[in-house]
Amino acid sequence: MLRVTTNTRDKHMGNPQAIEKISIEDYLSGEPYADLKQEYIDGQVYAMAGASERHNRIALNIAVQLRNATRGTPCGAFMSDMKFKHADFNIFYYPDVMLVCDTSDNDAYAKQRPCLIVEVLSPSTATIDRREKWHTYRNTPSLRYYLLVNPDAPIVDIYSRTQDDGWLRSTLERDDSFTIDCPPIKTTLTLDAIYEDVDIIPLA
Repeated sequence: MLRVTTNTRDKHMGNPQAIEKISIEDYLSGEPYADLKQEYIDGQVYAMAGASERHNRIALNIAVQLRNATRGTPCGAFMSDMKFKHADFNIFYYPDVMLVCDTSDNDAYAKQRPCLIVEVLSPSTATIDRREKWHTYRNTPSLRYYLLVNPDAPIVDIYSRTQDDGWLRSTLERDDSFTIDCPPIKTTLTLDAIYEDVDIIPLA
């Protein structure tokens, strides 16, 4: 196995120094043996630091809601141990949550055609999630929804693909519900469900 020197950027700390490029094959062969999960971006590998309890609770709440909705369907809900792959950009990310309903997307370790992706923000990741990752995700034809969840306040930004292949941004507010339509399933999320058992400061 190739031993790779990586940068750590807590799900991408800004402006990391460049490292020697490696091939996708070397990245994938070394990933099962790495001490930390590593994301791959066009030849560069970045080790990912751990997430907080609040971050984990939010991701788990969303994944549980999606798992309940997918029972008895071909759809699958995945958390951060499942990679997202964008072959055109030579990228492998570890989203916090993914929903996949394309039965042909059957690789055991990386999904290419998710319908929904969720990222839980942190001070060191927010810019990357809103810019770098958003650029990649919105150029994924299967993607219908991209959710950015604030772990410190009940704020969820939602990007929804429109019928003309554009994107509509909205914010999930306290009494709203958000419908996820990923055939063959349709389910809803609310702020209460997303932040269940999470100690946050409510909005005034």
